[in-house]
Amino acid sequence: MIAQLTGLLAQVEADRCVLDVNGVGYLVQASTRTLSALPHAPEVARLLVEMVVREDAILLYGFADSAERDWFRLLTTVQGVGAKVALGVLSALSPRDLIAVIAAGDRSSLTRAPGVGARLAERILSELKDKAGGMPSSAATGAGASAGSGGGIESDALGALAGLGFRRVEAHPVVVRVVERLGAGARLDAVIRDSLKELAR
Repeated sequence: MIAQLTGLLAQVEADRCVLDVNGVGYLVQASTRTLSALPHAPEVARLLVEMVVREDAILLYGFADSAERDWFRLLTTVQGVGAKVALGVLSALSPRDLIAVIAAGDRSSLTRAPGVGARLAERILSELKDKAGGMPSSAATGAGASAGSGGGIESDALGALAGLGFRRVEAHPVVVRVVERLGAGARLDAVIRDSLKELAR
């Protein structure tokens, strides 16, 4: 199995790129988020890879960080979400945004992703609501980071709330209050959910 590729970036298209590794060109499909993070061709690039073997093809999917790869794996466990739809979701929403959207039950944000209609959005929300809180929000900070880890969970929650349209000045005191109430073992999805309840009042 191929888990990572490092080579010269030979070509970038709308939904894929070609990495030249020692003279072999690997066609790797990726989200727009990952593709935009790549250097300019022909510089050296590194991608984490998920390899999918089918009867008629061997397909490679690339990710800029492990958080996006983990979310790709989780999304494709949902019935009706194939690799193409999962990449569409990850193009529309970052891992941090996904945690906030699922915690809030925000169907409309999910339907902005290509290939996701109202029914599939409901299924994603339903099947992942108990799993999203344990997922990483970024490469550096896991979703389960404690409140005492340098404010990481606070900044992740504020970023997620900003993505949902809340201003930092109104969200910050609410997030601080919620983190203090939930304690050191607070999970990101719980902080976002409780903050949304207070902000909605």
